[in-house]
Amino acid sequence: MTKTFPPQRQTQAEALLKHYPHHPEAAMLPMLNLAESEFGLIDDEAELLVAELCRVSQVRVHNAWAFYHMYARQPRGKYHIRVCHNISCSLLGAEHLIDILQEKLGLEGEGTTEDKLFSIERVECLGSCGTAPALLVNEDLYENMTEEKIKNLLEELRLKA
Repeated sequence: MTKTFPPQRQTQAEALLKHYPHHPEAAMLPMLNLAESEFGLIDDEAELLVAELCRVSQVRVHNAWAFYHMYARQPRGKYHIRVCHNISCSLLGAEHLIDILQEKLGLEGEGTTEDKLFSIERVECLGSCGTAPALLVNEDLYENMTEEKIKNLLEELRLKA
């Protein structure tokens, strides 16, 4: 069974397509955003829905979302932590910070905690080399991170939850 958008999201999808009347494939990335917002991730059925709406192959949609780290293939936690492990961040301790996060959250590698509160993902450059190591929590950038700052951040996020 193929996923479908509920009426309000379908209206949003149709509005996106109206921006590109001659090239519906140009709406693919915003349509992926809409699908992820609705379903929480981009799975095979969400890919198929976007492909049908944008009139492209499912493979083309798959290749588009796979290119960008912003789309989720697995369910993410309420607080999605993306840690830069590019050269500047790694040289300034990102790998140690990833170890601390995994230890504090009880994760082995990337993934989502059982309570669905946190998820960790390694990403390439966040564009904050001058203030490395850096990480994103959802869309909020945290720079000059240390072990102490990580511990405080996790406590703060748990209190907000």
